[in-house]
Amino acid sequence: MSNERSTYLTTPIYYVNGLPHIGHGYTTIAADVFARWRRSQGDPVFFLTGTDEHGQKVLQTAQGRGMTAQEHVDDLVVHWRAMWDKLHIDFDRFIRTTESDHERVVQAVLQHLYDRGLIEQKDYEGWYHVNDEIFVTDKDVEAGRYQAEDLQRITESNYWFKMSAYQDALLDHLERHPDYIQPTSRRNEVLGFLRQPLGDLCISRPKARMSWGIELPFDPDYVCYVWFDALLNYLSGIGYHPDPEQAGDWQRWWPATYQLIGKDILTTHAVYWSTMLIALDVPLPTTLYAHGWWTSADGDKMSKSSGNAIDLGLLVQEFGADVCRYFFLREKSFGGDGSFSYEGFLNRYNADLANDLGNLAHRGLSMTRSWLGAKVPAPGANTDLEDALRSTAARAVREYADKLDHLDFPGALTALWDLVKATNKYVDTTAPWALNKAGNTERLHAVLRAVLEVCHLVACCLLPVMPTKAVELLSKFGTPEQDGYRCLSGLVERAREDQISLADLHPGQAVDLGDPLFPRLKELPEAIAALFVEPEPEPSASAAAPLPPQIAFEDFTKIALRAGKVVSAKAHPKADRLLVLEVDIGEPKPRTIVAGIASRYAPEQLIGLGVVVVANLKPAKLRGIVSEGMLLAAGAEQPVGLVQVDAIPGEIVR
Repeated sequence: MSNERSTYLTTPIYYVNGLPHIGHGYTTIAADVFARWRRSQGDPVFFLTGTDEHGQKVLQTAQGRGMTAQEHVDDLVVHWRAMWDKLHIDFDRFIRTTESDHERVVQAVLQHLYDRGLIEQKDYEGWYHVNDEIFVTDKDVEAGRYQAEDLQRITESNYWFKMSAYQDALLDHLERHPDYIQPTSRRNEVLGFLRQPLGDLCISRPKARMSWGIELPFDPDYVCYVWFDALLNYLSGIGYHPDPEQAGDWQRWWPATYQLIGKDILTTHAVYWSTMLIALDVPLPTTLYAHGWWTSADGDKMSKSSGNAIDLGLLVQEFGADVCRYFFLREKSFGGDGSFSYEGFLNRYNADLANDLGNLAHRGLSMTRSWLGAKVPAPGANTDLEDALRSTAARAVREYADKLDHLDFPGALTALWDLVKATNKYVDTTAPWALNKAGNTERLHAVLRAVLEVCHLVACCLLPVMPTKAVELLSKFGTPEQDGYRCLSGLVERAREDQISLADLHPGQAVDLGDPLFPRLKELPEAIAALFVEPEPEPSASAAAPLPPQIAFEDFTKIALRAGKVVSAKAHPKADRLLVLEVDIGEPKPRTIVAGIASRYAPEQLIGLGVVVVANLKPAKLRGIVSEGMLLAAGAEQPVGLVQVDAIPGEIVR
């Protein structure tokens, strides 16, 4: 690779209104691996990610929390940055659309397009989709593409970007640049979309309806549409400004090398973003790459609303960031969909990491410590077995590099693991334990030298993918991280010329066995296994429901009802519908009670509330937390309200 080639890489800026999930993590890990890879090959790299913080949903959620919109996004963005830290995401800039330099660029672009007659005001009457914050055609509604309860019929005046004027220019670009949208299936999807006449794009919202956004510079009664605002981060983040006198060195990085997106936001990027750039006379990115979704084992897209979302934070906590990074990139092709299951995750961990790589490293280092004084031996005379292993190593590094250059992450890792498996087979074939027993020192040295060399080579190659574990393995050879990256660059150059020698380690260099890199796991960690324990349902009653059979008074007296006062309340970390309460019922310490009332009450509403507790209910574990009782509430499928009392905690309720 040329050292003069710059790489500009972007993820979407993620909508800040929730917490990161595995889809966000997947995109960002892929971008981080590619950025690290290009840096290892000597390219100047700029990696941009961040959060999209304007829009109606943000405003509504903030109001529901009793916060200003700015307070709300300031609170949530902390979680995004913390998750990227946990996943070892090494970005060059984390941009927020509420930052002043971004807002300045958005307003300048709006004014620039308005002055050129490319933004005009006109009236609109039709459907508006509240959740997606988009205008919807009658045809879309008739086709049943949207739920009726999510739609509003509105009539209002707005500002529109003349997107329709650039349909032919975009089609021409797609024709001349077949790799602009990848994979090919996504390109075909966009071409299908463009077979219909392209409409104009509404780029404003009246403040009277939605005030949280960047004010239009030519009309203070309106704010900018969240998507038009958000897309411009890819330029504002590197110093673009439509006035060359105010612009930074943005052309050093633009056009972007890869803009990574999920397939669900393909149209906004391939059509909205592309036409915006054409209108601004800015070159289009080299490639928009729309990757697939993670689905459940049943093939359903994972989402909080579907109730099948995976807790990314818990996954990282229990398995570590590097294992998560490896799994996501190894398990499915970047362009296609792939299913996630905890069992599949555990199987991949044990097969690839514990059994293959972990076993190889532990065997090689353990035998070197036991028989060679924990020192790298000098190279010995090669046989056909060593020559074959060297050829396998050269091919693996070549394929690894070529696949990474084209975002074929599973292909790259498969090539590397072919070498790992071949080396494990080499160990079994050469039987160094037999060589040691027979006193064949020269041959033993040659075999263990080859094994150690492969372990060191694989560690260097894994630096972009598993930065912590790769460094841990390199440290067993006394190799610092930066030396490992330099070694990786040299390995790629030599592999492409078939000059891999398996002779990079210094004879006499001390090695350290240390702890196993990837201890084998017989079962899922306890915190994850607890997710599969079905909570005991909380009984509920409805006025409309038929009464159960009558009971005797003595049956009723078996239930101990006590007055309680809520001392604290918080959301359950693993279940959206549950709250975790501490309730004083007159005992030495408050009881922990898990209640399915999150749809009715915010935690802060419950503090100090007088409630009725079933105090002699057998404790039950609800999504990992033991509940020591139950609250009385009205409602069948959903809680309508808690039964409340004004009494001293512990007072008997009859």
